[in-house]
Amino acid sequence: MTVSASAASSTNQKSDFNYVNDRFADIEVLRYKVPGFEQLSLQQKKLIYYLTEAAITGRDILWDQNGKYNLAIRSLLENVYTNYSGSKKDKDYKGLELYLKQIWFGNGIHHHYSMDKFKPEFSEKFLRNQIAKLPADKKPADTDILLKVIFDPQFMAKRVNQAEGEDLILTSANNLYDGVTQAEVEAYYNALKDTTDLTPVSYGLNTRVTKINGKVTEQPYMVGGLYSPAITRIVELLGKARECAENPAQAATIDKLIEFYRTGSLKAFDEYSIMWVDDTNSQVDFINGFIESYGDPLGMTGSWESIVNFKNIPASHRTEVISDNAQWFESNSPVDPRFRKDKVKGVTAKVITAAILAGDSYPSTPIGINLPNANWIRAAHGSKSVTIENITEAYDEASHGNGFNEEFVPDASMREMMDKYLFVTDNLHTDLHECLGHASGRILPGVDPDALKAHGSTLEEARADLFALYYLADPKLLELGLLDNADAYKPQYYKYILNGLMTQLMRIEPGKDVEEAHMRNRKLISEWVLEKGKKDNVMELYTKDGKTYLRINDYPAVRRLFGELLGEIQRIKSEGDYEAGRDLVEKYAVKVDPKLHNEVLERYSHLNIAPYKGFVNPVYTPVYDQNGNITDVTISYTEDYIPQMLRYSRDYSPLTK
Repeated sequence: MTVSASAASSTNQKSDFNYVNDRFADIEVLRYKVPGFEQLSLQQKKLIYYLTEAAITGRDILWDQNGKYNLAIRSLLENVYTNYSGSKKDKDYKGLELYLKQIWFGNGIHHHYSMDKFKPEFSEKFLRNQIAKLPADKKPADTDILLKVIFDPQFMAKRVNQAEGEDLILTSANNLYDGVTQAEVEAYYNALKDTTDLTPVSYGLNTRVTKINGKVTEQPYMVGGLYSPAITRIVELLGKARECAENPAQAATIDKLIEFYRTGSLKAFDEYSIMWVDDTNSQVDFINGFIESYGDPLGMTGSWESIVNFKNIPASHRTEVISDNAQWFESNSPVDPRFRKDKVKGVTAKVITAAILAGDSYPSTPIGINLPNANWIRAAHGSKSVTIENITEAYDEASHGNGFNEEFVPDASMREMMDKYLFVTDNLHTDLHECLGHASGRILPGVDPDALKAHGSTLEEARADLFALYYLADPKLLELGLLDNADAYKPQYYKYILNGLMTQLMRIEPGKDVEEAHMRNRKLISEWVLEKGKKDNVMELYTKDGKTYLRINDYPAVRRLFGELLGEIQRIKSEGDYEAGRDLVEKYAVKVDPKLHNEVLERYSHLNIAPYKGFVNPVYTPVYDQNGNITDVTISYTEDYIPQMLRYSRDYSPLTK
């Protein structure tokens, strides 16, 4: 899955739609449009409505996965906020509001990207005084521990720790493990795995691992298990959605997902995933469940998320062209033929319009998805890839006039090329990354899919990015009519490497390492290519007027280096070479040059650019006739960030009722 990043401007004309909704700390909250919703059939609108209700209902699950005190802290602070009667100009009150905005965005007390704990800009004394004023039924029973979690910077400091050499479970504050060490968890799963099984389930995907009577034990997320009140309600809403299914295949897919939620069976989840991949005829689609494992330091447990969407039929032409030619791209990949797929199966791709974002896809969301994650399902049945174009459009529209290009791109001709081609190549990069990159290559028989451990996510994202970057410069894209200029890839190369070497450092606090998997991936690629290209002066960082800039002298050579690194990372994944993968990540992806970092932060401080962006959702309202039948579903874009978050907590909190 690709994490979203603000795209460069594709036009100088700004839409009348107000994309920007709120701005605080390092966050800008945007709106997104859902074009085409009104033209859907009533059946499709009802299907989307019930799927969106099921999506939002899972919100509490993610909050609790992210930290065992998150839900209690959210309830406490929302009660203080909504019952506050003092001056709203008070410094502590403003600090409370800021902190609430931050934890809403992070789905808990840790930053969604850096994983560091938020620092409150209000005093403990202020909060204690406000708690004392709450009605008796609003006061928490465990005030002292909640205040310790909020105010002690060393307690539960990091949601996901990736530091080499440390116990990644004991030093991570998430709620996926309890009372166990990394060695115990790894030993537990190693004992379960059968290396001769060619269709292994995704061990640990939907469980919390703990100890019961001294024995390492999995507690499954399911009806009757962990998160049962939320999952039971999700199942009810999926049942209503099933009644509105567009076709029998979609109905059967929903039935299988319900079975997974009721039983917790990972075999049922694999069966659901295969049915989901095979359903290519439905216009409305969705993901719902425990999917991506970036929130687990071991890369096993899936964070709960959901996206409801429908196919953008005109825009899907380019993804269909790419998927139709998947075998050509695989056969011509610059990797060892031993690691290529002999026959690419079931690769489908489309451009979608997101209707709702939820769980780990809200407020911050990906711009593309490739699922399922199980390697054997990809090999035997294929995968489904999407590019979320109404989200990329919102990023693009909101980026107009932010001054980035003028500050970091000194070449006027390159700025012109970026303005002309970045929107289309950003989308093509996402298409190639999701549709072909993640779906490419194969793991050798007997290799553990989890062999790369904590570095697996970074290396997988690097593999998919390199595949996309390599082919963006291929004449095949002109032959297929996806680009109209042989140099259109150059601004994408320039922006990608500039981001990996420099500009993404705006997201890192001084003195910190790079920790998030996608940021590590981009840094790894860019630093590696910079180093390997020094001998032939392929590209360079140079200083002018005290500022550092990027110059690319040989674009074809950059492409060759992308291909060389792709070949090595594919080998690492195919052979399960943990040591080589670890060495790549630790050498190129983690450490930050403090001088360059300080310069980037200083230059950004003069620009009106938030390092991170996310979204407020539209609101869907069913219209009923006098007999209680839904006759229409309307959509509105008027709900603001704070009201939406408070409403979600009020109406969609099955785990805190």
